[in-house]
Amino acid sequence: MSEMKPLIILAAGGTGGHVFPAESLASELLSRGYRLALFTDKRGGTYSGVLGELETLRISAGGVAGRGFFGKVRSALSLGLGTFQAKRLLGKMGPSVVVGFGGYASVPTMIAASLGGYASMIHEQNAVLGRANRLLAPKVKRICTSFEQVDHIGEVDAKKIVFTGMPVRQNIIEMRPTPYTPLTDNDPIEILVLGGSQGAQVFSDVLPEAFAKLPPALRARLHITQQCRPEVLEDTREAYKRNGMNATLDSFFNDVPQRLAKAHLLIARSGASTCAEVTTIGRPSILVPYPYAIDDHQSRNAHAIDEAGAGWLMPQEAFTADILAERLEALFTEPQTLNNTAGASLNAGRPDAASRLADAVEELIEV
Repeated sequence: MSEMKPLIILAAGGTGGHVFPAESLASELLSRGYRLALFTDKRGGTYSGVLGELETLRISAGGVAGRGFFGKVRSALSLGLGTFQAKRLLGKMGPSVVVGFGGYASVPTMIAASLGGYASMIHEQNAVLGRANRLLAPKVKRICTSFEQVDHIGEVDAKKIVFTGMPVRQNIIEMRPTPYTPLTDNDPIEILVLGGSQGAQVFSDVLPEAFAKLPPALRARLHITQQCRPEVLEDTREAYKRNGMNATLDSFFNDVPQRLAKAHLLIARSGASTCAEVTTIGRPSILVPYPYAIDDHQSRNAHAIDEAGAGWLMPQEAFTADILAERLEALFTEPQTLNNTAGASLNAGRPDAASRLADAVEELIEV
């Protein structure tokens, strides 16, 4: 009889940025024969895909820092209760490794793992260590990162860093072999605009006017696909029509990998998943960080892409129709710049991130 593989606990919940890498790691670890379970918070919905197939245990969790006195009290009580629940469950299950993916939903489980002496690690999706992971960093044995340089990691904890990259969906990885199509003088110019899970109002405000300012010959070549907030979808469509342009608009596209592979240029927010996906496929991007993100982590993400020559950071305050039109005209009339940036983007991608993350887990089992 073959020996039973060790049990690994994943602690994740909240936004897709935390859940996507957990799902990718789960797929990789299952393919290696490991047993898995998911710890998440009680407010989370039912997960689909691989995570939906795992044994799921829900515990109490609260924000790392509540708002106001009573908010802080409620958060502390939720954190204490969740830690107690997680410690009791870990004691019954006896995992070999506990892996956290940031966000408040992971905090009680990771604190309980530390108190129980279990091998543990966290994965940070952004180029800034999130507040939950900052709390957990001193308590874990490994800190896996999506970017080579990550802010807010102390000198002592820096020794724990393992650069793995940000895992992406399998259907993104499948598009990586698709070559970038160089622009010629008469080709259609494929532009994809993504605004994150909620869409981005600023893109609807700025892009129709910016595209309209391009010379007529360039404007006629544009093929625009844009994600919009549902409430501004029709207004954005009308704005394009007023400027004599057609665009494919929707609040959600279920074929983003294919559209991204076809694109000559991506215009998007700079969440961790977007940065990982565009570099996995290898496409140039203009990244406009969400200016109100905690710790301005989207700016740090976009800066890393810009610094690698894989795209361009445009702060939202500089993202005006005039400035963008000038940038786009320069890119479309000097297409070699786009070609070179596409190559740098592909080079910056880490399609093996899930495998590297799973390797880090296995190293902890062996310690």
